[in-house]
Amino acid sequence: MKILLLAALAALSGAAPAAAQVPPATLPGPTLERKSLTLEGARRVIAAAGQFARRNGAGGVIAVVDEGGNLVGLERLDGTFPAGAKVSIGKARTAALFRRPTSFFEKVVNEGRTVVMVALDDFTPLQGGVPIVVDGQVVGAVGVSGAKSAAQDEEMANAGAAALSTPVPAGGSGATSAGNADGVPQIDFLGGDAVAAAFAKGAPLFENEEYEVHASRRDAAGAAEIHLRDTDIIHVLEGSATFVTGGRVVDARESAPDEVRGSRIADGESRTLRAGDVIIVPAGVPHWFQEVKGPLTYYVVKVTRATRACP
Repeated sequence: MKILLLAALAALSGAAPAAAQVPPATLPGPTLERKSLTLEGARRVIAAAGQFARRNGAGGVIAVVDEGGNLVGLERLDGTFPAGAKVSIGKARTAALFRRPTSFFEKVVNEGRTVVMVALDDFTPLQGGVPIVVDGQVVGAVGVSGAKSAAQDEEMANAGAAALSTPVPAGGSGATSAGNADGVPQIDFLGGDAVAAAFAKGAPLFENEEYEVHASRRDAAGAAEIHLRDTDIIHVLEGSATFVTGGRVVDARESAPDEVRGSRIADGESRTLRAGDVIIVPAGVPHWFQEVKGPLTYYVVKVTRATRACP
């Protein structure tokens, strides 16, 4: 019965999103080598999703499972409702076992095709579960529940999954790159495919204690922001936006340590950012994407004030 149900589900699905598809394996013999998600990998995913939540003033529960849907790691951010843990695990398991984002299944249900959905055991067709794909293999999945919205659940999950789908330093997310045996700092290379995938959804490319490099994407205006420790170096690649700096943040609130958000900026300076432009926003200066003619894609290099030191 379950085989028939799965076959029916596959027939309903159509083409899966590119990020969730796994190329068929060519078996050279009776066995197949596969990658496995480690505890350290799960920690990197949770750290990246958690950082996204803190920067956006969100809560949430982040669950990471292996390719078989078994729980590897879980973190409940302060203020998130307890039931979010069970929901996030369900989203992660569904994304891992079916090898596609759970937003697909939510869409199927919303379109009224519920017969197959309700017949499946331990199935969570809610937005916020994303497979973790490494070198074309699904090694697990991340599920998020309890953020500000269902869309933000998925954004957090994408940020977490991106932590393993792009190269990270040997020291792990948030650590300084390790040197080689001669003491020369390690070079971190980010391939074009990984960078393109990050820009498609907006995700960090590299992070350590001194700076971060983000592949950012906006399709609409955002909140007013002040980074108390980070200087933002922004290079616009595509699209245009009205960008406001200085002035006063209206409805200002602390969204995370050293981070302030608000609804808008009053008495600031407006300028239009276009492809090719670079703007540097020092730590402590309010800034706001007031209007976006998108999609707007741009690199952001964040330099942390506390790590600067004189030689």
